[in-house]
Amino acid sequence: MCDDSGHQMGLIRRDGCQPVSSYFAQAKARSAALGKRETQVYEEMMNRGRHAFLSAPHLSMVLEGGANIVVDGHTIGAVGVSGVKNMEGTNTAKAGIAAIFQ
Repeated sequence: MCDDSGHQMGLIRRDGCQPVSSYFAQAKARSAALGKRETQVYEEMMNRGRHAFLSAPHLSMVLEGGANIVVDGHTIGAVGVSGVKNMEGTNTAKAGIAAIFQ
């Protein structure tokens, strides 16, 4: 999890998870916070041929799994998830956000 400027505020790494997944999750959270959108949006754009996002500054992880936290229309942070099956990352991040704000 990170704040709206992409600075890490917390990290949970489950037992047995690949160590590199913690780095991927942090980068996904940072990209979602700075871009104020889910990282899945960037992945979909690149899959449609917009490869310029690979060189976008500060968006180091433009793969599915990052979700921004929106309160009253403003992004206040983000959650990044890695180490799960493809297409489960964003849903897992959203579930974590929902659990925080219940």
